[in-house]
Amino acid sequence: MRNIKLLLEYRGTNYHGWQRQKGKITIQSILEELISKITGEKIKVISAGRTDAGVHAMGQVAAFRTESKHSPQVFKRALNSLLPDDIRIINAEEAEDTFHPRFSAKAKSYIYFVSLDERPSVFVTDFCWTVKGTLDINAMKEASGYITGRHDFAGFRAKGCGARTTIRSIFEFSIDKYSVIPFLGMDIEGSFIRFRIKGDAFLRYMVRNIVGTLVEIGKGRRQISSIKDIFTAGDRRLAGVTAPAKGLFLERVYY
Repeated sequence: MRNIKLLLEYRGTNYHGWQRQKGKITIQSILEELISKITGEKIKVISAGRTDAGVHAMGQVAAFRTESKHSPQVFKRALNSLLPDDIRIINAEEAEDTFHPRFSAKAKSYIYFVSLDERPSVFVTDFCWTVKGTLDINAMKEASGYITGRHDFAGFRAKGCGARTTIRSIFEFSIDKYSVIPFLGMDIEGSFIRFRIKGDAFLRYMVRNIVGTLVEIGKGRRQISSIKDIFTAGDRRLAGVTAPAKGLFLERVYY
């Protein structure tokens, strides 16, 4: 039995997330159906992270086991010829038998985009949260300093999260402002903020809840110190709104 590792990207707009769900179109269900057709086997595809409905991925990692003799490059070409235009296999390779996309991962990084324009470019609206007005980026940066490190993130997880522990380590957190975003050799002008967070693992909606809370701090609707209160209480009701899924990207999985 061989272990085939895939690196893929997808635009999550049209899908109910990664995980297979009865009666819904998901990334996992599409991949499993197509790989099963290629191999003639019943295939289960495991990912490094179960992205939610509407969330995008630039560097998702997945793997499946097969007795097929097809080379990884054959799988890559075959899948890319069959997949819809918003899912693409970047690379395929044979992995060690012990490799597991989720359990072997050392860290993951996510990016979240916010637009401060009242009417942002039509080419970015599917990939960012439009927040009207201004944000105090210095206040948000100061607040994000409380998030780095090892903490109990129970106050930032969504209802229904099945994680056995809510303790997570955040290694890096950056917040940057841009007036131009390059796109197809052209420049899209506007007012954009990019959040980038890297950690050992993430709870359901954790990044989106953190971003929503920081935006409220940037708006002056809550104090910077409220981050500490959320950690202490572990109560989701004390945190901010959940940022929309469309602004979130799984950037990279580290091994």
